[in-house]
Amino acid sequence: MARLVRLEATVLGRVQGVGFRYFLLREADRLDLTGWVANEHDGSVRAVAEGPVSALDEFEAALRRGPPGAWVDEVRVVRMPAGATFQDFSVRSAGHRGD
Repeated sequence: MARLVRLEATVLGRVQGVGFRYFLLREADRLDLTGWVANEHDGSVRAVAEGPVSALDEFEAALRRGPPGAWVDEVRVVRMPAGATFQDFSVRSAGHRGD
């Protein structure tokens, strides 16, 4: 079994109101990742995903690309060992408290 890793990312740019969260939900489902994505009050999108390194590499590329209509200025990514606490990948509301 592949080693699981956690990716935490903040995406800056024109990333709200363009379907970014649901774009990432589809990508995570396709890649069989667990975690969540949420809009932040500062206009950014925050995502946490866990899975194999190769799948997270593809997910990070999707973060940098975004859906049609998005404009990604910056992506801040940190990787660490996975906590394996998620059952699926979900869209959370703004103002969430994290895991």
